[in-house]
Amino acid sequence: MKRTIITLVLITSYIFGFAQTEAQKFKHDQLANKNLSAIELKSQLTKLDFSSLFTHADNAEVFGFIGDNYQRIRIKFISAFKVASSTDTYLVFGKSMVKNTICTFRGTLKISNIRKFKSTSYGVDGIYKNKGIMGEYTMLGEYNLPENMDQKNSGVFNGVFQTNFYIDKYDQVKYDDIDLNADGYSNNQFVGQWNSYRSMLMKKCNWGDYRVPNPGDLDIGAGEFSPADKYLKFGWQSLRDLAVSQNNKIAKNTEEDRWWK
Repeated sequence: MKRTIITLVLITSYIFGFAQTEAQKFKHDQLANKNLSAIELKSQLTKLDFSSLFTHADNAEVFGFIGDNYQRIRIKFISAFKVASSTDTYLVFGKSMVKNTICTFRGTLKISNIRKFKSTSYGVDGIYKNKGIMGEYTMLGEYNLPENMDQKNSGVFNGVFQTNFYIDKYDQVKYDDIDLNADGYSNNQFVGQWNSYRSMLMKKCNWGDYRVPNPGDLDIGAGEFSPADKYLKFGWQSLRDLAVSQNNKIAKNTEEDRWWK
């Protein structure tokens, strides 16, 4: 029995390390983007309040998966607040839902990097050109989101996140949706894993606004997110049904359900 437990610990540690490697690779790849300046701006810009960025998107546009079968997971950030004593850390409260199981979580987002894009996009037909945009930026960091231990099938989400924003002429932070209508648009990308409290189970878990980061063969969409046929039975059928017909009331109600209320 003791040998079995030790073996399980070693296997879990290996898997955990592998998942962390994927998250760190995601972070490395984003920082290596040739469209980003190499100048680190964290110390200058963390004086600003980024809390509104994390709760901006309508939850119907937040897509995520958990596990090797790409089971759909819904993540809702209900609130986010900047920690007064630490300019780079935010406290977040939210809920997760897998199938019909809903859990609450409270945790942190900690900023590690902020970089500016070398050039600024002004959207389709330059509609943002005279809007006073002073620059577009990306921020990266680590997240740790423990679910309520007293709830069924609960655990901890952790990994790396990326959020894009712009600053206007009034020095206000805005969620970067300038290219919302462009193919492949995404924001608030979370790459990491979920670890169960009650077992040694670890599952890959990624989510994001409008697209899912590192989706494997789940996402077959060109312009926008679209789940592959073989994964529809894992929580994605209503999204497909709505894509086929916007008049499908059952699918529409499922996708727009305010399940966290």
